[in-house]
Order: sequence, then C-alpha cells, then structure tokens
Amino acid sequence: MLKKNDIAPAFNLYATPDQKIKLNNFTGQNIVLAFYPADWSLICSDQMALYNEMLKYFKEYDAQLLGISVDSKWCHLAFSQSRNLHFPLLSDFEPKGEVAKKYGVYNEDKGVAERALFVINKQGIIEWSYLSPMAVNPGADGILETLESISLKSI
Repeated sequence: MLKKNDIAPAFNLYATPDQKIKLNNFTGQNIVLAFYPADWSLICSDQMALYNEMLKYFKEYDAQLLGISVDSKWCHLAFSQSRNLHFPLLSDFEPKGEVAKKYGVYNEDKGVAERALFVINKQGIIEWSYLSPMAVNPGADGILETLESISLKSI
C-alpha cells in the first residue's frame, strides 16, 4: 500500500457511462480517495453516505472526494442516484482493479478493492493513507485531521 510522501499514481476512470475523470483534473486541489469493496453493501453504503454528509467540511479544505471500486460505471450510476451522492464514484472495472493495484489496495482473493483511504495534497503527494478492515467503516476523522494538517502547513 502506498504511504505518506509517495507520489499518487495517475488514473483515468469512468465517473459516468460517458465521462472519464483523470487524477490531474484536480491539480491544485487536495484529493480524498476512498477505495471501497462494492456498491450496495451495507458498510460501503454507510461509508459513502457519511462522506456525502462530510462534503462541506472537505470543501473547506479545498478537497475533492472521489470514491473508487471495481464495480461498473452503470452500477455506480444506479448506486449514486439511489443514495443521492454528490461526489464522483469512479469505476476501476476494466482492466479490473488496475488503479487499486497501483495504490496497493487490490484484494486478489476477493476480486475487490480493499477499504482504503488516501489524502493527496495539491502537489500530488500522498499525505496520509489508511487501510481499514473490510467490515469496518473507517469514518472521516483521519481525513479531516490530515486536511487540517495540510492547511496549517500552507499558512
């Protein structure tokens, strides 16, 4: 798993059935990457709902949240609409888990991304990473603490 001071690997993933998002679309912003195993699972649903509620706090630190799983772009679309999510869910579907593998969080045995968080600074450097147990919602405390730390460094 990538860790603090590693360069965040680039990616270009579907956010909708006809739109791709690149990591460098957010150059000059902090980025929160939330890898998760699967749309529709109870814990993933709770985790994404929590982050949806936390968006205003992430924005205070000029941070863009991106969810990433190996589910298809169509699955993400349905999940996002049903949960009324206001941030992109990116499909690491084909080749399956390619981006999760770059970040060191692909679970080969289960064929899914691990539940992992990364905070990337405006220069594209990882400031914090966390691998959560699959059955545990990692919450947002570590994300907010890291964003605050980044903010204090820039003063």
